[in-house]
Amino acid sequence: MARAPAAADIEAIPEADRLEGFPHPRETQTLFGQSKAERVLSDALASGKMHHAWLVTGGEGIGKATLCYKAAGALLAREGERGMFATGLDIESGSTTARQIMARSHPGLIVIRRPYDIKAKRFTATIPIDEVRRLRSFLSLSAGDQGWRAVIVDSADELNVNAANALLKSLEEPPPQTVFLIVSSTPGRLLPTIRSRCRTLAMEPLTTGDLRKAAQAALTAAEKPVLKEEDFTSLETLAKGSPRRLLALLEGGGLALQARLDKIFMSLPVLDVAAAHALADDLQPAAQEQKFELFYDLLFDQLIRTVRAGATGEGRSGDLALAKRLMGGGKLATYAQLWETLVRDKADAEALNLDRKSLILDTLSRLEAAARG
Repeated sequence: MARAPAAADIEAIPEADRLEGFPHPRETQTLFGQSKAERVLSDALASGKMHHAWLVTGGEGIGKATLCYKAAGALLAREGERGMFATGLDIESGSTTARQIMARSHPGLIVIRRPYDIKAKRFTATIPIDEVRRLRSFLSLSAGDQGWRAVIVDSADELNVNAANALLKSLEEPPPQTVFLIVSSTPGRLLPTIRSRCRTLAMEPLTTGDLRKAAQAALTAAEKPVLKEEDFTSLETLAKGSPRRLLALLEGGGLALQARLDKIFMSLPVLDVAAAHALADDLQPAAQEQKFELFYDLLFDQLIRTVRAGATGEGRSGDLALAKRLMGGGKLATYAQLWETLVRDKADAEALNLDRKSLILDTLSRLEAAARG
């Protein structure tokens, strides 16, 4: 008979929604720069008219999942566990509810996210329907002493078609005292029927001050060196108000990766083949997944900025110069289409578990072809 996984085994399994080396959103004590969104949820809870489904939207890494875990904690807290925080979303950090959520063992909370395939040693490309089917047994149980149940979906953008339809069925027939907290960075791509059954709660990128505080708090919690001011200044523009993105750039060699990408763009319309192969070799190993994702994040961001600069004549000097050099002669539409093609190619490669090096080299070859016209 197969034994149940021990706590140590569970802890060792990677989590798709964790930035490696930093606290998970459920472990994050303070949510910076999102007081408005917190207040909307706390007011709804205090009023006794909590909507059954919330679509929490905004850019990646700005605190959406952290907000959902805080809201789940406030919903599930037992009498006396909220203490002096009764009008907000915070609960006592040492309370039973807080400890259970931290340990992923609270019977009133279920989290739907991309699972980790232990044999393949990788995350699934999407959230499969089997993950959402776990809701059936969870929702069939009584709510328990606290009177509430919480469902966190992180993120709905990663649901495959069947999983999205299965989630929709649960939203259409929500049991009482159950709240769905659904994270999405691209809500426009979700099923309209999912969006229509949720109350949308939009979150904004962090301001400079809150971004600095959030990044430093995460570094301190991870027992990492203090963020240097010169590093923050260099990373702030690339971070786009996202603490997670800033930390990924900082820890993943983001500035060095951006410099390599800049060099490739500057070499166009002739691709530096040696540099392309060296980059692909560095990003191919499975252990470099976060760096691989960061590369494509930076690449897509560069393409968007360059297309915008070419279309509007506005933007940073480097983006304007690049647009002028590469997008003359009516090639603006070519690059807009290139962005769509590369996004689709990456999604297909992940779904089919194709070779990363081949994907990167093909991406850069497409970039060269667009530059050559």
